[in-house]
Amino acid sequence: MGRLFGTDGVRGIANSELTPELAYKLGQAGAYVLAAEAKHSPKILVGMDTRISGHMLESAIVAGICSVGAEAVCIGVIPTPAIAYLVKHYKADAGVVISASHNPYEFNGIKFFNSSGYKLADAVEDKIEAIILGEGDEIPRPTGRHIGAKSIIESASEDYISFIKSTVDTDFTGLKVAVDCANGAAYRIAPAALFQMGADVFVINNQPDGININKDCGSTHIKGLQKFVVECGADVGLAFDGDADRVLAVDEKGQLVDGDKIMAIIGLELKKRNKLNNNTIVTTVMSNLGFDIMAKREGLNVVKTKVGDRYVLEEMLDKGYVLGGEQSGHIIFLEHSTTGDGLLTGVQLLSVLKNSGKKLSELASVMETLPQVLRNASVKNENKDKYLEDEVVARICRELEAEFNGEGRVLIRPSGTEPLVRVMIEGKDQEYITGRAEELAKIIEERLG
Repeated sequence: MGRLFGTDGVRGIANSELTPELAYKLGQAGAYVLAAEAKHSPKILVGMDTRISGHMLESAIVAGICSVGAEAVCIGVIPTPAIAYLVKHYKADAGVVISASHNPYEFNGIKFFNSSGYKLADAVEDKIEAIILGEGDEIPRPTGRHIGAKSIIESASEDYISFIKSTVDTDFTGLKVAVDCANGAAYRIAPAALFQMGADVFVINNQPDGININKDCGSTHIKGLQKFVVECGADVGLAFDGDADRVLAVDEKGQLVDGDKIMAIIGLELKKRNKLNNNTIVTTVMSNLGFDIMAKREGLNVVKTKVGDRYVLEEMLDKGYVLGGEQSGHIIFLEHSTTGDGLLTGVQLLSVLKNSGKKLSELASVMETLPQVLRNASVKNENKDKYLEDEVVARICRELEAEFNGEGRVLIRPSGTEPLVRVMIEGKDQEYITGRAEELAKIIEERLG
């Protein structure tokens, strides 16, 4: 068996790869490791999205948690970032989310948060995995009154909404907001929060049936919301993914406002209020070059990390930066949260929109998104990290960068899971960069395939 934990918990096809037996073991080992320091009866929060397999996996995880003497506190369907907040709010020892985020309904996942609301470090995941694989500690099996029990908190959604409302000092009276809930974890909470904050709310994809989560909707299928915003005359649209840890926006004209533009809008507002530490925003190498051009013009500093929100968070924690995220809309506000939070991001954006009195299209125009082309080159697995060692590939990359002269860029990176090298080129001429990306990918295949 390979490593269970991927970049964001344990994921797989429910009842095939991610079985109830594995979920039971994860609940058991996770509770044991994460509550090891507790001097009391440990308490583990359990939440999930709307997938049909959620209840099956919840039952298995709860059984595992209770088998080691911990209390499983079930809070039902709730966004992933809500668990990160509520773990601290309820003074729990850990949290578990059953979700596969933006993936299709057949998949599901199990992700842990520690008592401080952070995703687990690799070393902690390794401890949990070692126990499951029979290579770590033997888990004690309490009996009698020491067996754990299940409890339910009915107020979790309202407690999370109260937190979201507390992060801004304005209401949204007069704003027409369209919301695409992706038939996922935000289907009740997002409309309720925005309605309570005074917005006139129009909602689509808020009728989950267990198998329609993310299906042609939400942040991974933005066209439906773009059309809906124009039809209902909304000032702004917000599209969540299945577990609502990310959000993309749509302006009043139906144009996409992605994570880069959202960070630009909010970052500039924070800078104006002297609340952006060192005037710095943390992004990944996949952020659009237009973001760098905007930042240079507006006096912002940009720090770039590898792709993945965990690397963004690590950099933010290390240097004390308060804003960071990804083009996909996974944005972290360290003043308020320990992880990406789609509803929190949406509320922060609406606050800037309301206070500025401007249209979202005007706010978003601060950044021009340059055309971006991505092509995959199939290579031998042992060669996928050697692309820069190849003299021809390195020379072509240097020549392209020199040719672009700051108005384009070349980014090559190996796939984490497949024998592929990904070639990304940005520039002002879509047709030209497409041709050059295909040419470079072909050369990489010929030399490293």
